[in-house]
Amino acid sequence: MAFLRARVVLVALLAFAAALPARAQAPPTEYEVKAVFLFNFSQFVDWPAAAFADDRSPLVIGVLGSDPFGAVLDGIVRGETVNGRPIVVQRYQSVEQIDTCHILFIDRSQQPQLGAIVAALRTRNVLTVGDFDGFGRSGGMIRFATVGNKIRLRINLTAAQEANLTISSKLLRPAQILESGQD
Repeated sequence: MAFLRARVVLVALLAFAAALPARAQAPPTEYEVKAVFLFNFSQFVDWPAAAFADDRSPLVIGVLGSDPFGAVLDGIVRGETVNGRPIVVQRYQSVEQIDTCHILFIDRSQQPQLGAIVAALRTRNVLTVGDFDGFGRSGGMIRFATVGNKIRLRINLTAAQEANLTISSKLLRPAQILESGQD
């Protein structure tokens, strides 16, 4: 059901773009597509029960550093649930501000601190996502890589397993699985 809703959101985004006048028509932006991916990750990753305070706790998607999504990410998750949990978006300026977070997009503005961020989150069940060089090699879990005009996923499966996260084969199949030291 949630997968269907994610597809509906993407189709609606594409339909909205198609409904614009021809001269104003534009494909979704890079960060609109990435926002849909973040939402979809909530449906293809399993967190241990201990990652949530209780059965009604929300699934939190966080953005650390500069926010390249603006209101787009909030709009995509508004009113959505995953496994009966509402989805909320939080924004953080430093890793110390992060209390509860399940999916964390680490903006490239945080690249100089990436090693410290990954170390601070190492004992937590947080799926880390980024889109800059060195992300996977430094312990980030999912890197958005632009190849041609398409966004591809590069997954550091070892880092995800160390955080006790289970990534569905449906997400792993089209992704490039990184070996130690790869990016």
